[in-house]
Amino acid sequence: MFDFFVVTKILLLSTLAFILALIWTPALTHLLYKYKLGKSIRSAVQAPMFAELHKKKAGVPTLGGVLMWGTALFIALLFWAISVVAPNSPLAELNFLSRSQTWLPLAALVLAGILGAIDDFCNIYKIGPHGGGIGSKQRLLVHTMVAALGAWWFYAKLGWDFLHVPLLGDINLGIWYIPFFILVIVGTSFAVNQTDGLDGLAGGTLASSFAAMAVIALIQGRGDLAVFCGVIVGVLLAFLWFNIYPARFIMGDTGAMSLGVTLGVVAMLTNSALLLPIIGGVFVLEAVTTFIQLTSKRLRGKKIFLIAPIHHHFEALGWPEPKVVMRFWVLSWIGAGLGLIIALLDAATFS
Repeated sequence: MFDFFVVTKILLLSTLAFILALIWTPALTHLLYKYKLGKSIRSAVQAPMFAELHKKKAGVPTLGGVLMWGTALFIALLFWAISVVAPNSPLAELNFLSRSQTWLPLAALVLAGILGAIDDFCNIYKIGPHGGGIGSKQRLLVHTMVAALGAWWFYAKLGWDFLHVPLLGDINLGIWYIPFFILVIVGTSFAVNQTDGLDGLAGGTLASSFAAMAVIALIQGRGDLAVFCGVIVGVLLAFLWFNIYPARFIMGDTGAMSLGVTLGVVAMLTNSALLLPIIGGVFVLEAVTTFIQLTSKRLRGKKIFLIAPIHHHFEALGWPEPKVVMRFWVLSWIGAGLGLIIALLDAATFS
C-alpha cells in the first residue's frame, strides 16, 4: 500500500535538508576562502594537458563534502533527539534514525567523510606522494578497511549472506558475501571519486543515484532508509546551487569518498547491488575508462583517451565543461530510470 506519510516525510526532510544546507553554505565557503583551503592541481610536469585545462581551478576551495555529511548528520541527530526528549511531539514522527535501516549508512557517511577530509588536508598542504595527498595505494587501503567493517557488520551482526538477482531470485554467497561486499563498496567509492572532476558532475550524478535508491527503499518498505536517501538528495541539490560551473567550491574527497561509500552501503542494504551499475552507469563509465587507460599505458605504452577518465577526454576535445556535465547528467537520469524499471518489475515478480 502506498504510504502517504512516508512520502510526505521524504519530501519534507529533503526540502529541509536543501534549505539548511543552502543557509549555512555561505559561512562554510567564507571559512574555506579565509583559510585558503584550496585544492592543489597536478603539476604540468606530471599531467601537462590536465594542468592546462584546469589551471583556472587552482585554489578553488575543497572540503565542500562537509556540507553533505555534516547537514545529514545534524538533521538525523536533531529529530532523533526530539523523539527521545519529546516522544509525543509531532516532530518526533520525523525521526528516521533506526538501527535496522539507517545506523550503518549514516555511520559510513560520517566515517568516510572524516577520512576523506584527512586526504583533502594532505592535498591542501601538499603532503604525500608528489604533494598530492594520500597515494592511490593508501587510499585503496583506507577504502578497503571501511568496506571490511561494513561487510563484517552485515555478515556477523545482521546475518546477511545472500545476493538478490533481479527478476531471478536470491543466491546464497556464504562467506563470499564479505569479499563481494568489499568489492561493491570499494568499487563504488573509486568510481565516484573518478567522476568528481568537473563542476557539478559528481553532485548531479550522485543526486540521480540516491533518488533512485530512495524509490527502491520505499518499494521495499524501508521508509527510514528512503528518507535518509532523500535527505542526501536535498543536500546535494543545495551543494549544486554553488557548485554548478563556475564552482564556488568543490566537494573534495570528503564528499566523493563519503557519498561513494554510502551509495554502496545503501545498495547492499536494499540488496540491489546488481542494479547499481545501471543506476550509476556514469560512475561505471568513468572507472572503466580510467582502468582501460592505465592498462593500455602499462602494456602498450600508449594512451587510448586524451585524458582519463572520459569526461576529461571530451573536455580535451574542446567540449565546454558545462556541456560535458549536462550530457552526463542526462545519462545518469536515464540509468536511474532503467534501474527503477527493473526494480519495479522485480518487485512485481516477487510480490
